[in-house]
Amino acid sequence: MSSSQFAQAPAIAAPTVSSSFEIRVIGSVRTPWRRREDAPHQPTAALDAKGVLEIDAAYRPALADLGSFDRAWLLFLFHRSRGWAPTVKPPRGGPKRGVLATRAPNRPSQIGLTCVRLEAVDVSRGLVEVRDVDLLDGTPLLDVKPYLPTTDAWPEAGHGWLEPYLAAGIEPKLKKPYRPPRAE
Repeated sequence: MSSSQFAQAPAIAAPTVSSSFEIRVIGSVRTPWRRREDAPHQPTAALDAKGVLEIDAAYRPALADLGSFDRAWLLFLFHRSRGWAPTVKPPRGGPKRGVLATRAPNRPSQIGLTCVRLEAVDVSRGLVEVRDVDLLDGTPLLDVKPYLPTTDAWPEAGHGWLEPYLAAGIEPKLKKPYRPPRAE
């Protein structure tokens, strides 16, 4: 349906949604990074970085069969983000962009998505060893979903406003220079 067809369509009443609803934190993520400045900003900047998902006892049985997959999507909370702005400056430079057209952490709902490589799943202990993790230590975990290459990959999809940057070979600044963790 084109945007002009949407404009001509009769208005549809939005479903009634409570202004609040329950989201369960099912565990947390353990990684080497305590500060945002030290963490990689995308999984491709964190290749081979190790982490562990620590799943709360009530949700451990839900890990059954996860170990049969190579990769998984993690839904998490950007728990250290405060506030948000409708436009943000992307790491490649250029003009500000709409936050919903970026992967910036300061978002209206603070929900993040990343893809990790699964190494080992211990259902009884609720531990999932992962690689390619780009999250801060202690990140609250909301959900884990298997990555399915036949369903989750769309190789022909375009890169939107990033196309001219990619064509020019401009790489994003996904990892700031390493700084040793601050003594706490």
